[in-house]
Amino acid sequence: MIKIKKLILSAFLLSIANTSVLAQSFTNPVLSGFYPDPSICRADDGYYLINSTFTYYPGLPIFYSRDLLNWKQIGYVLDRPEQLDLDGLAVTYTGLYAPTIRYHNGVFYVVCTNIGKIGNFIVTAKNPKGPWSNPVSLPEVDGIDPSLFFDPDGKVYLVYNSKPPNNIPLYEGHCTIRLYEFDSNELKVKGEQKILVNGGTDITKKPIWIEGPHLFKKDGWYYLIAAEGGTEYNHSEVVFRSRQVEGPYVSYEKNPILTQRHLNAERPNPVTSTGHADFVEDKNGNWWTVFLGCRPYEGDYYNTGRETFMAPVEWKDGWPVVSLGGDEVKYSYPLNAAADKNAEKLNGNFLFRDEFENSTLDMRYSFLRTVRNNWYSLVNKKGTLSINLQPQTIQGKGNPSFVGFRQSHQKGYAATAMQFYPKAENEKAGLLVFENENHYYFLCKSMQEGKEVVQLYKGPGNKKAGAAPELLASQEVISKKAKDLFLKAEANGSTYSFFYAVKKNKWKPLLLHADAKFLSTKEAGGFVGCMYAMYATSTGKQSENAAMFNWFESRSNDEVYKK
Repeated sequence: MIKIKKLILSAFLLSIANTSVLAQSFTNPVLSGFYPDPSICRADDGYYLINSTFTYYPGLPIFYSRDLLNWKQIGYVLDRPEQLDLDGLAVTYTGLYAPTIRYHNGVFYVVCTNIGKIGNFIVTAKNPKGPWSNPVSLPEVDGIDPSLFFDPDGKVYLVYNSKPPNNIPLYEGHCTIRLYEFDSNELKVKGEQKILVNGGTDITKKPIWIEGPHLFKKDGWYYLIAAEGGTEYNHSEVVFRSRQVEGPYVSYEKNPILTQRHLNAERPNPVTSTGHADFVEDKNGNWWTVFLGCRPYEGDYYNTGRETFMAPVEWKDGWPVVSLGGDEVKYSYPLNAAADKNAEKLNGNFLFRDEFENSTLDMRYSFLRTVRNNWYSLVNKKGTLSINLQPQTIQGKGNPSFVGFRQSHQKGYAATAMQFYPKAENEKAGLLVFENENHYYFLCKSMQEGKEVVQLYKGPGNKKAGAAPELLASQEVISKKAKDLFLKAEANGSTYSFFYAVKKNKWKPLLLHADAKFLSTKEAGGFVGCMYAMYATSTGKQSENAAMFNWFESRSNDEVYKK
C-alpha cells in the first residue's frame, strides 16, 4: 500500500513539475508587439488566435492555447508562395488585413483580405498547424474584414465591412456592415447581400469606419459586434442585436462597450486605441474578448504597433459588456488556469535568444514580402544564419534579405553578432530597426574610403520617393583581428541608441538618443509596428558575398511589468 501511494504521489508530482497549480492572472498585452486585429475561436482541444500581417511573410501567425493563459505559436495560415503573393506591395497600407478564424465540424476556416492582390478569400484546414488550402477568391465580397458565422440552424453567413448604400457617402468614413449567406462546402457566397448596419450606432451623429464585424448567437438573439471610430485614438467596439440574422439590428443604448478615448491621455502606462474585438466562450461558460490596443510612451506616439489584449466579458440585461474593472484596460486580469513554466514567452518582460542551432528558422521571425529564393541558410555552418547580399533594399517593394523580429516593448534592446567582410561601399549588413520603406535606422558594417567601418543610416522619411538614406554616424572598425562584430539597438521610449563592439559586451556608442518618434505610427503612418531585423544588401548591384549571423537576441525591460 505504501509503495502504491508513493507511485501515485510521484505521478502527481511529475504531472505538475512544469506548472503552477495556483490560480493565475494573464498579462496584457497577451501578444506584445505588432499583432493587430486579433480573431479567436474555440475548438475541441483549446483556443486558436490569429492576427493581421499586412506585407510580412509568412502570413497570419496562428497561436494555440489549451486554457487562454499559455499561448504558443504553432505555425502560419499562409506559408507557401502559391498561397500568398505580396510582390510589389508597400508596407504601409496593403497586404493582409483583419482575418477571422472559425471552427465547425472538424474544419478550420480563415477568411481575410489581401489588399492590392486577390482581395477577399477563404482558406481551410483540418489541422490548424497546416497545411492550409490555397486561397479561394470571394470576388462578390466588395469590402474588407470578412467574418464567418455558423448559425445553429445549419446555415452559414459571411459578414463584412463595405461601402455606403449606392456607394454615395453622406460623410467621410461612412461605411456599412453587410451580410451574405455562404456555402461552406463550395466556399462561395450565395443569394443577395443585405445591409445590416448603415453608418454605425447612430447615423445622425455621423459615426465613422464601422468595420471588423463578427456575428454570434446567444439565448435566441443574434449579436453583431464591430469596431467604430477608426483604428486610432478614437477607436471603440460597439454591439447590436436582432431576433433575425438579417436584422433589423438595434444598437445597445450604452455603446460603446469598449473604448479608452474618453480617458486622460497623460495617465500613467496608458493603453489606447482599443477596439477590433472578437469574443469567445470558454469551456466553463465564461466569455472573453481579444482586441487590439496600443501602448504609447508619450502622447499618441508608439513604435510597437497595435497589440493583442484580452479582458473578461460580462452579460448585463441581455447585452455583452467588456468588464475592465474600471475605465482603464488593466495589464492583468484573473484567470483560473495553471501557468506552464515551459510556455513560450510572448508577453511581459522576456528574453528571446536564438543561436541558430536548428535547421529551420524560429516561427517568430518574419520576412518582407513573399520569399521565392533561397537567400538565407541555417545549414551552411551550424550555429550560424547565413544571409546572402541581394540587390534589393528595404526601400524597394521586393523581397530583400531581411529577417525580422517584432519590437515588443517600449524599453529593451535587440542585439546580434555577425561575421561580414564587405568588398565595396555598396555592400552592407547589420541590424535594422524598421517601420516602413522610408522610416528606419540601419546599423551596419560596410566600406568607406577603402576601410571597414560601422555606420548608422536613417531612412529618408517623407522626402521625395527614392531619396537616399542619411548617414548619421561612421566609425572605423579598429580591431582587424576581431572575427565577430557585435551590434545593438536599444529602445528607451522616445529614443533609440546604437552600439557596436569588437569584443563581447565591450559596447561602444555609435549614436545615442536618436529620435524614436521618427519610426512611430503617428509620424510614419500605416498599420504596422517596428521590426528589429538582420539585414544585408548590395544596394542595387549583384554580389556573391554573404553575412554570417552567430546569434540574435531581444530583451524587454518595461517598468510596468516590474511591479
